[in-house]
Amino acid sequence: MRNFSFRRLAFMLLIALLVWCSSSGTCHARRGKHWRQSRAASASLSKKKSKSHSSGSHHHGGSKSKSKAPLPPKQDITPPPPEKKGSESFNVLDFGAKGDGETDDTKAFQAAWASACKVEASTIMVPSDYIFLVGPISFSGPYCEANIVFQLDGTIIAPTNAKAWGSGLLWWIEITKLRGITIQGSGVIDGKGSVWWQDSPYNDPFDDEAKLIIPFNNTAQENQPIPINSKQGSKMPSIKPTALRFYGSFNVTVTGITIQNSPQCHLKFDNCVGVSIYDMNVSSPGDSVNTDGIHLQNSKDVLIHTTNLACGDDCVSIQTGCSNVYIHNVKCGPGHGISIGGLGRDGTKACVSNITVRDIIMHNTMNGVRIKTWQGGSGSVQGVLFSNIQVSEVELPIVIDQFYCDKQKCKNQTSAVALSGITYEKIRGTYTVKPVHFACSDSLPCMDVTLTGIQLTPLQERYHMYDPFCWQTFGELTTPTVPPIACLQIGKPSSNRIQSDHDSC
Repeated sequence: MRNFSFRRLAFMLLIALLVWCSSSGTCHARRGKHWRQSRAASASLSKKKSKSHSSGSHHHGGSKSKSKAPLPPKQDITPPPPEKKGSESFNVLDFGAKGDGETDDTKAFQAAWASACKVEASTIMVPSDYIFLVGPISFSGPYCEANIVFQLDGTIIAPTNAKAWGSGLLWWIEITKLRGITIQGSGVIDGKGSVWWQDSPYNDPFDDEAKLIIPFNNTAQENQPIPINSKQGSKMPSIKPTALRFYGSFNVTVTGITIQNSPQCHLKFDNCVGVSIYDMNVSSPGDSVNTDGIHLQNSKDVLIHTTNLACGDDCVSIQTGCSNVYIHNVKCGPGHGISIGGLGRDGTKACVSNITVRDIIMHNTMNGVRIKTWQGGSGSVQGVLFSNIQVSEVELPIVIDQFYCDKQKCKNQTSAVALSGITYEKIRGTYTVKPVHFACSDSLPCMDVTLTGIQLTPLQERYHMYDPFCWQTFGELTTPTVPPIACLQIGKPSSNRIQSDHDSC
């Protein structure tokens, strides 16, 4: 009984002690506002962390435990995989290409492109020792990844049956709206152009400078091309395609490959910025019609070097909208030389500036370095340097022709593309017709034409030869020239028409 009373007394004392402690803690809490705020802040922070981790685990706001927060999901802490930089290649053989030169491999190339387009810095493999027959095809952006490479080591050939071309196309292989596109390798793009050159209408445009080249017997070409039929027995379309065209692309590189026998222009760039062409070859016969080697239009920041160009028209053609073009260490011939123009056709405005052509070897070409414009155009060509050009058996080494006309007759017009700031230095070698031909506009003469270190000697072949010719051409001779170019008018024209806003670029 005494034990029971003692235990009961001890239990009551314990209850009283707990009640007193509880009352004391409450009082301290009421007096200590900072403690409550601190604790509330801790709870709030804990709740924010809990929400951010979305792990399904909850922390109690008042806990002072130093236990680690639960790890976030695995996918959040695993580092992203490294970007695929050239790590993926797509071989056209894996997409069904046969490479036997007879089976149409167009769809296989399209499928390979569809896969490579999705991977940055991917490579499309066109392997060596195969011949791929590919019809008209377009590799297009703009939603493809950047820095795609065509590794061209095999041969791509164009179809020679008329049916493949419909009523005619302007291009065979087109690459559009891409960033950082490269075609490289030791392969060949063969346009099979012979069926087009001989099957084309006789009224194709011709090079107007041919009118200056008169054989001794004063006879025109007697052996006209004889039209031949394609494999399917029908004539090829009158519209002839360019072999390889780039449009609207940035940072374009073409290197190592050979483009040959294009029906028309071999390699064309239109509306491109940042173009690099080097260590490549263009090859077609000298009598193939309108087969320019490299054609530039509305393109800027272009570099062409260490390249061999043999064709039936201009080795390089620089058209309107081009600026910052640098061409050096190029071999040209056969062909029609390196030309700016023709510009201003059908009354259009043409703007070309900052063009450098230097360290060039030309052999057996119609022209050397040339600027050609149509009557009736507007705009300007300015800031052009032709330097260190070695010519051998070139018919017309230095040409400005502002009366260019590639048909039988053109109407005389007064407006013209303005030419100024044209420099020729160290143009040396042999010519077979005329060393210098400057034919400038009556209403807008050529200005600031400078000649330095010109040494051109005649090589009698089968043509009538002429002395240098100048018309409405003003500038200066900084050194004696061979032969003497006395026709150049020193200084500036006395009554030069001031360019209007319509003419300016």
